[in-house]
Amino acid sequence: MELRKYPRFRVQFRSTFSGQQIDGEGQATDLSQGGCRIESLLNVASGTTLELRLYVPELDWPVRVEQAAVKWARGREFGLEFVRILPDEEKTLHRVVKDLKSDEGE
Repeated sequence: MELRKYPRFRVQFRSTFSGQQIDGEGQATDLSQGGCRIESLLNVASGTTLELRLYVPELDWPVRVEQAAVKWARGREFGLEFVRILPDEEKTLHRVVKDLKSDEGE
């Protein structure tokens, strides 16, 4: 049984990320209010701290997560937990997740 704090939704959002010794891009393949899964050509180590931008198609600018922690990494995928996000960005993320939830219910 999976015990998640927030429900996750399948997405295909372009993303960019950067950290102390890494700078790359990938595809967010699932998203929740508290984190996401990224597929990338770069290998990212568990424990890495990143800044993340999610390019949601219906938004004019990307959602920016100031600090995200890599909780796990397997091959070309890694899971991020959102650690620090500005209030306005968090509101935008909440709206995106709410829209995903309502789309899933249709």
